[in-house]
Amino acid sequence: MSDGPVNADDLDWTDYDHGDRQFRRKQLGEAAGGEELGASLYAVPAGKRLWLRHYHEGNEEAIFVQRGTGTLWLGPEKEEHALEPGDYVALPAGEESAHEIAAGEEELRLLMVSTMEEPDITVYPDREMVGLYAGAAPGGDAAERSLSTYLDATAEKDYWDE
Repeated sequence: MSDGPVNADDLDWTDYDHGDRQFRRKQLGEAAGGEELGASLYAVPAGKRLWLRHYHEGNEEAIFVQRGTGTLWLGPEKEEHALEPGDYVALPAGEESAHEIAAGEEELRLLMVSTMEEPDITVYPDREMVGLYAGAAPGGDAAERSLSTYLDATAEKDYWDE
């Protein structure tokens, strides 16, 4: 059941600072009592990037640009797309939706929406890494997550090896 309307101005930002990846986030979906649909407002400072390039095997995401400009690298070939206010991007589950976002010369403000299915496998192709999530979807309540781990996708082991 919904907790009723939530106003973004009433929520605090959570800051993320990992060098070139720097942004602020407000988790609107969680604050409003969302269970199967997540929504977050992001503010990415000029010249900074959002999350590592990734795609989900179990969840679909979408992006709506509210203000500012930026760049979206999309798909396995990292096709470059300019982002501007009013742009909407659908990111179905799978490799074709691998994405990375960077702000342009001013702050980029995005609304990102995601299904919140778990378990989920998140693939980080530039790092040859996969993330495994169970108990709570990526972007969900980490305290409810029974599994959240990152593995080297290049490590090979035969099924029958001990």
